[in-house]
Amino acid sequence: MTALFDALMQNPAVALWIAPLIPLAAAASSALLGGRRNLREGITVTAGVISAALAVALWPHAEAGLRVTLWDWLPGLTLAFELEPLGLLFATVASVLWPITSVYAAGYLRGNDEQHQSRFFACFALAIAAAIGIAFSANLITLFICYELLTLSTWPLVTHKGNADARKGGRTYLLILIGTSVGLLLPAIIWTYVLSGTTAFRSGGILAGQAGNATLTVLYALFLFGIGKAALMPFHRWLPAAMVAPTPVSALLHAVAVVKAGVFTVMKVSIYTFGLDTIRSSGAGELMMWVAALTMLTTAAIALTQDNLKARLAYSTISQLAYITLGAALAVKTAVLEGALHIATHAVGKITLFFCAGAIYTAAHKTRVSELDGMGMRMPYTFAAFTLASMSIVGLPPLAGSWDKLLLMEGALDAGFPLMMGVLMLGSLLSLGYLLPIPIRAFFRPAPGAASDDRVITDFPDGDPPPRPVPMQEAPLACVVPLCITAVTCVAMFFLEDRLIAPLARVLEGP
Repeated sequence: MTALFDALMQNPAVALWIAPLIPLAAAASSALLGGRRNLREGITVTAGVISAALAVALWPHAEAGLRVTLWDWLPGLTLAFELEPLGLLFATVASVLWPITSVYAAGYLRGNDEQHQSRFFACFALAIAAAIGIAFSANLITLFICYELLTLSTWPLVTHKGNADARKGGRTYLLILIGTSVGLLLPAIIWTYVLSGTTAFRSGGILAGQAGNATLTVLYALFLFGIGKAALMPFHRWLPAAMVAPTPVSALLHAVAVVKAGVFTVMKVSIYTFGLDTIRSSGAGELMMWVAALTMLTTAAIALTQDNLKARLAYSTISQLAYITLGAALAVKTAVLEGALHIATHAVGKITLFFCAGAIYTAAHKTRVSELDGMGMRMPYTFAAFTLASMSIVGLPPLAGSWDKLLLMEGALDAGFPLMMGVLMLGSLLSLGYLLPIPIRAFFRPAPGAASDDRVITDFPDGDPPPRPVPMQEAPLACVVPLCITAVTCVAMFFLEDRLIAPLARVLEGP
């Protein structure tokens, strides 16, 4: 294995087309192995570890401009992969979280005796392959194809349970995501090709001087609304609808692949199709900036009203994704760096929260926030991890999410929109309101009926009554270990901020 990696690093361009083949091989293995679940899951985790190692090993070459052409279709239209810092960051997030989520999924599916587990792991691996393809896309055509493959490979996961609710959620999922991509994103790509004669991603963009300000504003809106996976209002309903899926699927949707593919595409188009200078000079980002702000605050307010834990986390995700879209629309270096960093920090924080939600369901079959009183002492590892991840999402130091919120506020000032600082502060306060009450209830409120269980005994031999032990009720180890790993990562990433965004900072233009 070491010799193979050494050979790949001597010719790292080869790694670009090998990277999506690894999850494709894992998908084929999962489909063929059927009921041999130990072997199936062992191969999946091994493939995930190899994929993660490959992504990490590519970082020394992040700025080398490596490119692999898969197919020359027409002049200016090719299927190709290219290595650049933003794409490598997204590929690393998806690859590193894949094996961790696979371990968690094995524990969850077995613990809840879910059906069709081989299909689940096969589709999950296909989704990772599509996400890596999106990450390394060298042009809009390649990205669009991989984007659609991601939608199609995750639809069976959304409908996994096969009941009426799952089928309804799956219809909403497909209708919105396919509808926005075919009805808005594809016309935007065609329009871009007509204007510029290419769909390639280039540093500084390809649309400078190609159209007037009004045209660029409309085109930018088409792109951002057409990227339905970014969940901007009013095209956000697919995400809460998809919460009918098993919790490992929710983790995939919110952290590993789907929504991150959406906001990554927003960032990619903003930086490499339009260019930050073009967005600023044309004013193309101003409309979408306010759409992102409205999405951020409205969905955060809705999250406050949700008693279902997964629904609350779903609306939280929509709100948090809007931070990334806002960073792209502000089109200044600090704000764009925030968006890139938030892709990674939100992924780790939100996957931890969904891991915790699934662990709570597996161990106690509780799905509502109002049912969690007193659960903290029964599931201390789960709720400690939930607390850390919540603090990171809110942006409290020393957790990973604190840096990106600070960068976005600085970016709002740099872009000349100080009012956005107030919007961001309000958004953080709302996130504090819908996340931190959950561990507070779990640790500091008594469990229902606890008072009635106390025996009326006043004569104890040693004076005070002996403390009554609280029985542990954690989920299986395969669920608890991954959520502990990702929670600790929320702390570790606080100290890795510079390393994560330094390569992208060097290739961005503008202030």
